[in-house]
Amino acid sequence: MGFIPFTFADVIDILLVASLFYGLYRAMRGTSAPYIMVGIFFIYLVWILVKTFNLVLFSTILGQIISVGVIAIIIIFQPEIRHFLQAIGRQRERFEWLTRIFDFRHRRGAKEIDLRPIVEACQEMGEQKVGALIIIKQSNDLGIVEESGIAIDAKVSSALIQNVFFKNAPLHDGGMVISGDRVVAAKCVLPSTQQEVPKAYGMRHRAALGMSEVSDAIVIAVSEETGGISLAHDSVIKRNIDPKQLQQSIRKLMSINNKRRAEKEQEKEA
Repeated sequence: MGFIPFTFADVIDILLVASLFYGLYRAMRGTSAPYIMVGIFFIYLVWILVKTFNLVLFSTILGQIISVGVIAIIIIFQPEIRHFLQAIGRQRERFEWLTRIFDFRHRRGAKEIDLRPIVEACQEMGEQKVGALIIIKQSNDLGIVEESGIAIDAKVSSALIQNVFFKNAPLHDGGMVISGDRVVAAKCVLPSTQQEVPKAYGMRHRAALGMSEVSDAIVIAVSEETGGISLAHDSVIKRNIDPKQLQQSIRKLMSINNKRRAEKEQEKEA
């Protein structure tokens, strides 16, 4: 009895499958999806055993269930699949050559952002308990999010931000996207987080966290109930931040992002 043939292609195959399962695990972590996957795997294992013992009727029934189950899996795991694909797409540094082909805007570079009107507006809205959701664009393209809202293209100002999020204003629902020194869109639809979060989190906090999971944007949420200011970035949200901390935190995150981009550019030039 000889050894089972094992080639370099088999190693690549195993590594790819392991990477796929690891990516799926990361995408589903914090949700109820892993428990559903365990149930599906159990059914599949039973089907293999039934086929092995040649139980024709039971095998046929399970086979039909599994064949229909492929479509059911796509429907059930639609949020997780979308999150997984978005997580792949946000790895911009790995697909910089592709980004350069399809996105010409990033070549011009982002303008310096004056955070004072944003912080001032958040402070005023927090004191008046006016809900708000502000997305500060970084390097990732947010075209889909911007297109889901109403285009504005106006210079950032405290008065403009407060007018947009005024309770009876037609654009107060959804998020506002800021790119450089311009407000580019409002009333934008944001993805909700797939994580299990405390019940105290409202829809704005869930949307802010969800947006930070699928992009490198910096997201500010102002609670309509408490007036508290929260900051979300890289799948983490910090709540009850005062205006001074808000400005410092945003500056720090932007500085880190700029440093990372500069280091990557230097590596490419070397």
